[in-house]
Order: sequence, then structure tokens, then C-alpha cells
Amino acid sequence: MPMMKAAVFVEPGRIELQDKPIPDVGPDDALVRITTTTICGTDVHILKGEYPVASGLTIGHEPVGIVEKLGSNVKGYSEGQRVIAGAICPSFTSYACQDGYPSQDGGCACHGYKPMGGWRFGNSIDGTQAEYVLVPDAQANLAPVPDGLSDEEVLMCPDIMSTGFAGAEAANIRIGDIVAVFAQGPIGLCATAGAKLRGASTIIAIDGVDERLEIARRLGADVTLNFRKVDVVDEILRLTGGRGVDASIEALGLQSTFESALRVLKPGGALSSLGVYSSDLTIPLGAFHAGLGDNRIVTSLCPGGKERMRRLLNVVASGRVDLKPLVTHQYRLDDIEAAYDLFAHQRDGVLKVAIKP
Repeated sequence: MPMMKAAVFVEPGRIELQDKPIPDVGPDDALVRITTTTICGTDVHILKGEYPVASGLTIGHEPVGIVEKLGSNVKGYSEGQRVIAGAICPSFTSYACQDGYPSQDGGCACHGYKPMGGWRFGNSIDGTQAEYVLVPDAQANLAPVPDGLSDEEVLMCPDIMSTGFAGAEAANIRIGDIVAVFAQGPIGLCATAGAKLRGASTIIAIDGVDERLEIARRLGADVTLNFRKVDVVDEILRLTGGRGVDASIEALGLQSTFESALRVLKPGGALSSLGVYSSDLTIPLGAFHAGLGDNRIVTSLCPGGKERMRRLLNVVASGRVDLKPLVTHQYRLDDIEAAYDLFAHQRDGVLKVAIKP
């Protein structure tokens, strides 16, 4: 049986490289040989045991690669073609998909809903931190990579770019809006870029690391605030003349950032939440205007599917956004455990790590 190397979740605190069989290809699948993948903050939650997955599961959900083999039902693609697939791989056949929420595709029956059900790689099926990955419902989820784009240029499309842009889209940012983006990790930086593309006239980026704030400026931020040096809520209210921002995007998943994002919001504004929370949230009464402020709080899970990926690839190919600076480190798959140690402990200015088999 042909074998491959794969990063496997063993138990909380332990992900290790193992040999696993190369997957068989079903009629609706595609086998993709991975050329580059990466580590996500969600993978670190899995490593720490904060998000449960089955022991023996291959981790990772951000694939760039080459089609090795196509299932008999998959049309319009060719073996040897460079592709990506979204971190979220919906079937596009369920009620959830046809109701406009493909990321929530799944449930106890094939027609149902399941929170985060469209997230299959490294969650419910083997993922991408391996030499090969099996892409399910490949007809709906494979997206060809335009000629001339490097792996590093498109590596953010499957998850980080799609998620960050979704935060800006869910906030319904309009031309001329003032937007605050809390946390400038990879998702927050993409949210900053997405707010710029949506037409925001003033983007306020908040983080505690000056180097990240500098990247935020390059991606479209007009004002950068280091929360270690200034009271962010007071400063944003001062900058907006006490009015507050039209939209705020929370991209970290902490009570403190969620609360600050709510406190700087104008009446009638939208709080777009992208953070992954690990405990209950409390909504402060004053910032919530006792429930009478005409505010919206909306959450988003990374949109997937080939049409979403096609659009993001077009943005990259057009040169309107350059996310290569987010790839700060590169490791071989053989050194995946060292890459996890670096990323989990956020050392050496790491943002995203390119993993190459």
C-alpha cells in the first residue's frame, strides 16, 4: 500500500509526523499532492485539546497543490493542474448550503445543518498537513491557480483571506465608513485589507505588536493604535468626535477585545466577530445600549467553495492585495513539530508558516 507522511493528532499536547496510507479516490473526490500548506490558530486549539478531534486525524485545512488523481465524476479539471481548495468544503447539496449558509453544511442527515459542518479538513476528515490530501466534493471545491502566482501568494486564500474578508463583508462596510479592526494577526490583517477593498475611508487597526501594526498600514490601515500604549476606546471615540465607528471587527476571540469592539460602535453600527472564543461572553449593558441601540452583532465562518476561491484568486492576481508578507517562516513537513512549537508560542515575529513536504 502506498504511504505518505502526515502530521497526526495523537492526544492533547502531541501532534507528530506519522506514515499513513495515501487515500483512495472515490468518484466525487480528487487526490491533491500538497506543495504548500500552513498552520492555523485553530490547529493550535486542537493541539492544546481546546477543540476535540479524533486521535489519529491528520491536521490542517489550507491546501495548495497539484491534482494527482481525479474521481470519475469530477469534470473540468486535469491531473497535473495547480489548485487550491477552501478550508471549508461544503457539499452544496444540503438545506444549509441552499439556504445561503454553506459553511454550516452537515448534521445528523445529509440534508441538514451542523455548526461549522462545512469545515471537514482536519476536523472530521484527514487534513492538509501531509504529502497528499483527499478533497471531497471536488467538483464544488477545487479552484485552479492562475498562471504566474506562487504558492506563497495564494496560501492565504483557503482560510485566512476568506475569513478576514468575510468579516468586512458581514459588517456591511460602505464607501466612506470608519472601521476599527481589533487584533492584527493574520485574520485581522486580512480584515483590514478587506475593509479597504470595501471602501472604508478610515481604518483604525489595533494590536499590541508594532511590527504587525506596520503591516496593517501597508494593507490599508490609516490609523494604528497599540493597546499597550493608549486607551484604545477613549482614543477611537476622540478620533470620531464621540460618534463611534460605523463598524468594528473583532479578530481575536477574547472578552476584552469583544467588549472594546462594542464600546466604540456608533448606534446603528455593526460588530463583526471573527474570533474563536473559548469561554462565555458577557455583553456590557451600557455598550449594548440596554438592547436598544439598533446595533448588529454578526459572526462568520470562513466561506468556502470554488467560486469563493476564484474570486479571492482574482484579487491576488490583480495585485490589489499582497499577502506574501504574512508568510514569515518556512519549514519542511519533516520539521512540523518545530513549526508548531514556533507558531504556538508566537516567537520570532511569526505570522504564518509555510509548510512544504
